[in-house]
Amino acid sequence: MVRFDRLREFVDRLHPSGLLYSTYEHRLVAELDRNRLPQHVAVLADGNRRWARANAPGESLVAGYRAGADKLMQFVDWCDEIGIPLVTLWVLSTDNFSRNSTEQLRPLLEVIEQMVADMAATRRWRVHLVGALDLLPAESAQRMKASARTTDDVSGLLVNVAVSYGGRHELRDAVRSLLAEHARAGTPIEELAETLEIEHIAEHLYTRGQPDPDLIIRTSGEQRLSGFLMWQSAHSEFYFCEALWPDFRKVDFIRALRSYGQRERRFGR
Repeated sequence: MVRFDRLREFVDRLHPSGLLYSTYEHRLVAELDRNRLPQHVAVLADGNRRWARANAPGESLVAGYRAGADKLMQFVDWCDEIGIPLVTLWVLSTDNFSRNSTEQLRPLLEVIEQMVADMAATRRWRVHLVGALDLLPAESAQRMKASARTTDDVSGLLVNVAVSYGGRHELRDAVRSLLAEHARAGTPIEELAETLEIEHIAEHLYTRGQPDPDLIIRTSGEQRLSGFLMWQSAHSEFYFCEALWPDFRKVDFIRALRSYGQRERRFGR
């Protein structure tokens, strides 16, 4: 599907209007200040179901999921092309499990599994799963983990796939991990309470060892984080776009990067 979409995109660009758009796109890329690019971009790819209802009436919502997954593959490709070394993609929230049964989520899980496998198969990107994977059906989690493991030796762009992810779940798991670590070491709870520092919690996050996101993009017109990277986003810049995720274009991404490059980051100072 991804190869077909790229072929179609190539053919579309041969059309005069496509050539004009491509020229505009290349000009915007050339104008980016390479010294002011984010090193970590995170995205809330929102609007897949609304896109399906508007663009694939009569079809199941899986059409939107597939279109969204194809766009995520393109998005990672854009980041790689521009030179951004770290990307985080939120593809499934823990809230989905409280609103839907596993059977209802199965079509979406199958699309995510295939997307993770496709990303791994490129051998260009290192795939890292972040989230409460224990909430996923065991077979689904195993397939995603197996695909991600095949990229352990890849040195390219790092892609965090946030699946079964929730900010509160991440903080809960971080605290649980921290407490378990100190319990094994025999640290009294009173001593832990007195010596606990911010960085000690950060060391137990799903993204431990990684830089926090510089830029967080959300599509579909929603202007909230919904718990995404609650801890890590303390000093992130935000960019909200009206487009539904499958309609998000490379030029929209470049505009987000340009907006980021024009901001003065204060990091709370």
